[in-house]
Amino acid sequence: CQAQSSTRSYGPVFEEQPSHTLFPEGSAEEKVTLTCRARANPPATYRWKMNGTDIEVEPDSRYRLVAGDLVISNPMKAKDAGSYQCLASNSRGTVVSREASLRFGFLQEFSAEERDPVRITEGWGVMFACSPPPHYPGLSYRWLLNEFPNFIPADGRRFVSQTTGNLYIAKTEASDLGNYSCFATSHIDFITKSVFSKFSRLSLAAEDARQFAPSIKARFPADTYALAGQAVTLECFAFGNPVPQIKWRKLDGSQSSKWIGSEPLLQIQDVGFEDEGTYECEAENIKGRDTHQGRIIIQAQPEWLKVISDTEADIGSDLRWSCAAAGKPRPTVRWLRDGQPLSSPGPLLLPRCKRISSPFSKLVLEDSGMYQCVAENKHGTVYASAELTVQALAPDFRLSPVKRLIPAARSGKVIIPCQPRAAPKATVLWTKGTELLVNSSRVTITADGTLILQNISKSDEGKYTCFAENFMGKANSTGILSVRDATKITLAPSSADINVGENLTLQCHASHDPTMDLTFTWALDDFPIDFDKSEGHYRRASVKEAIGDLSISNAQLRHSGRYTCTAQTVVDSASESATLTVRGPPGPPGGVVVRDISDTSVQLSWSRGFDNHSPIARYLIEARTLLSSKWKQMRTNPVNIEGNAETAQVVNLIPWMDYEFRVLASNILGVGEPSLPSSKIRTKEAAPTVAPSGLGGGGGAPNELIINWTPTLRDYQNGDGFGYLVSFRRKGSQGWLTARVPHAESLHYVYRNESIAPYTPFEVKIKAYNRKGEGPESLTAIVYSAEEEPKVAPYRVVAKSVLSSEMDVSWEPVEQGDVTGVLLGYEIRYWKDGDKEEAADRVRTAGLVTSAHVTGLNPNTNYHVSVRAYNRAGTGPPSASTNVTTTRPPPKRPPGNISWTFSGSTVTIKWDPVVARADESAVTGYKMLYRQDSHSAPTLYLASKSRIDIPVPEDFTHAFVQIRVTGPGGDGTPAE
Repeated sequence: CQAQSSTRSYGPVFEEQPSHTLFPEGSAEEKVTLTCRARANPPATYRWKMNGTDIEVEPDSRYRLVAGDLVISNPMKAKDAGSYQCLASNSRGTVVSREASLRFGFLQEFSAEERDPVRITEGWGVMFACSPPPHYPGLSYRWLLNEFPNFIPADGRRFVSQTTGNLYIAKTEASDLGNYSCFATSHIDFITKSVFSKFSRLSLAAEDARQFAPSIKARFPADTYALAGQAVTLECFAFGNPVPQIKWRKLDGSQSSKWIGSEPLLQIQDVGFEDEGTYECEAENIKGRDTHQGRIIIQAQPEWLKVISDTEADIGSDLRWSCAAAGKPRPTVRWLRDGQPLSSPGPLLLPRCKRISSPFSKLVLEDSGMYQCVAENKHGTVYASAELTVQALAPDFRLSPVKRLIPAARSGKVIIPCQPRAAPKATVLWTKGTELLVNSSRVTITADGTLILQNISKSDEGKYTCFAENFMGKANSTGILSVRDATKITLAPSSADINVGENLTLQCHASHDPTMDLTFTWALDDFPIDFDKSEGHYRRASVKEAIGDLSISNAQLRHSGRYTCTAQTVVDSASESATLTVRGPPGPPGGVVVRDISDTSVQLSWSRGFDNHSPIARYLIEARTLLSSKWKQMRTNPVNIEGNAETAQVVNLIPWMDYEFRVLASNILGVGEPSLPSSKIRTKEAAPTVAPSGLGGGGGAPNELIINWTPTLRDYQNGDGFGYLVSFRRKGSQGWLTARVPHAESLHYVYRNESIAPYTPFEVKIKAYNRKGEGPESLTAIVYSAEEEPKVAPYRVVAKSVLSSEMDVSWEPVEQGDVTGVLLGYEIRYWKDGDKEEAADRVRTAGLVTSAHVTGLNPNTNYHVSVRAYNRAGTGPPSASTNVTTTRPPPKRPPGNISWTFSGSTVTIKWDPVVARADESAVTGYKMLYRQDSHSAPTLYLASKSRIDIPVPEDFTHAFVQIRVTGPGGDGTPAE
């Protein structure tokens, strides 16, 4: 039987099917291969169709079959572009593969016509049309400026549409002058081809560039269709001065976490039906805003919800097959048998293909074959295949005989199946010995032929035979019934009540027939306990044969329920149950609903969750806003929410803020899990309640008053249409001037007036406003108008060389009264003799110090030095310059021939003297660093000659010394 099963015949089942193929025109590859392979016994044969017509594979044609693959030599677009299907057949039937298209990719050259030059006023926006040449499939686009490979970056001011290839410049600048060319690239498999257009010249008319509001030029379609699972990209770009900022929002739902990028592109990865809706692009600058809206409509390829499977059916029986598919638009369903269409769509009621008007007709052998259910819409087609085998068999017990030895428990029940293989279904009779069995109070023969004996006694032992018969033949099978002692629970588990985290043992002991093996199993609420997957909570408490105690460690709420211990042998079982109650913190409340929404409060209601066997004492309410994902406990009315409450008011909310709320219950055992978040709500708007902070200012150009503040956070804006009212007046004057500054992001205001004298004190205050009203004013601050550069120069500048690369500079300061503003410090400029002052190096001091130390100079070099005072407006006039010459550098040659001479507790160290060259500074002495070992601190010794005597300890063994010359030019190179 096993040999027959392993070599049974079956119809074709596809392992590989053809895929859509794109062949580049002009490719060096000389053939296209469409794959097709099916598993079948006997092996399948193959044929192909193109556009529904059979392909003739002749020896000298361009088509040939390799196994099941179709190979097309020298493919030509005119003859070979189309839709292909593979058909696999054997003696069991035929199946048809999915359709696969063969298309030809190409990219032609741009038109050779010259492109018109473009002239526009500087500061205005401009668009260059790409007008790509004929191509397939889509292209990627870049633009060249003047020459290859000077590609224009997408920097917010410039944008290249990947839909049209057009180049957009939001606001032209002088740097945009030049010649522009569209660069289009096609990617087909590993072949890349690029072409570029003729250049178009951009020239600018120089005028004072005025600011203007945004105007959206690159717009995404009013309706964008996308397939579920794919990526969607929307483009939006606007002209404007200043360059507009682009923002995206979904008008009928929340923003998806799958959004990628921002500004001109909105990309949604793995788009789903939840992403369907209306999207808005907003372009905004300080002069205004422009918007554009469009819909994303999600559709889907067919996808199986229910498929057919291989079926063996008895001759003369009825069969109803059905398949179901989802998709948008809704797919239509049709049926194939052995590759040929059946007449009616919908469920398949066999034998429809043969007797449509006789739905109750019985199956016949000729109904066997390969069936396919095909679901299709405009986006694709899916196939489901199955084989129907109609069988006619005489009864046969070889695969499922009656069990030879049938043990049964005394007073118990035994079930003896009779399941011969037969088609059609066999009629069954049972005998005990020579006695024919019939249904009685203790004997039941079911419709499928199963024998059931109840309340078994020793007298039931004996031979039981099942006889099966149909019109194809008859057969029988016999088993022997043996009666054993029954299994009984002798110590049953007891119900218990514990707290979360505690431990417990449930007892279970049993007696059984000693000739049988006994096993214990445990179930919780009728679900078997898997000890290997219990995370250590469950273990067997005993290894003795008749004891099956269950140990529960660190009990959790989920461990509550009815525990059933089952003692089982191969012939019977006995069970006893007990209830375990685990008390713990409450479960999550449900149904959180928000109503009565005002600007600072809402009314919340909820339904009680499980108290987990301990009364709920109180509730807590938490919330989070769009500004933070962290949940925070909220103030409520009443302050303490009793455990029997199901509603409360949440107070002290922020106006015009998006909130989500959740509720937590607590009892004496702790705080439970939170409810699911409520739906998002937005509190109503209100006038601002907080004045902007950080009021200050100063600086700027002449005749300007600059007022700065810290932009108000979203938490404190309280409503839409947010902005600032800035009031100011000269200190000591009466009337206030007020300026309205829109946009919450604004952080300064500039007031220009020719009458404003430098460094004039102004009183300044600010308040916020929105469309609900104005907020409180800030405290008054003093802000000074723009300062004026110092008009007086420092004097008595003295520069003195310190080392070969350093100098000290000092000067007499300017009087504070001579500076219109705040003196920030002084700027020292120094330059080499022969250089221009414009090339001077600079060092700045801070505050009122009147000296500076300058480093990094060249040795033996004459420098000019001048000093200027500076403030926020700039630097003042220079002092009279003074000259300084840096000293010559110290000798480069280190001391040589270092020697040591010990005399008692003194060591004499000598070395060869160093003689300075003509271009080096004189040697005035020597410095020696002395260290007893690598861990001790060094000691500095000075010597005027080339020797030195130093004391040493009695345990002296060695030391480290470093000797260098010193002089006006600094220290020389050390010798060790």
